Amino acid sequence: MVITPIQPIQSIESLTDLSPASKVSDSGSTLPFQDLFQDAINNVKTTNADLDQQIYKLATGQTDDLPSLTIASQKATLSVQLLVQLRNKAMDAYNEVMRMSV
Repeated sequence: MVITPIQPIQSIESLTDLSPASKVSDSGSTLPFQDLFQDAINNVKTTNADLDQQIYKLATGQTDDLPSLTIASQKATLSVQLLVQLRNKAMDAYNEVMRMSV
């Protein structure tokens, strides 16, 4: 078991060099929170495209598979609900941070 030493306290002036809205971390990848939202948005786009394709196939007579249409519809609904809940939780967290006294 390796114990890492405690880092010394930095002065407030050294923290002003950091940009608070930085979109890229030190490793060069995007932040995990941003990835979470991007994945949710991509999921909504994907499931809606799949639903549109299923509806098109049903409307043009290429398929009569109603269960797959129902499943695609539920997937699209759930992905939108997930995105909305993520947004709501992010807004709640933002409001909570704004209420904190410094």
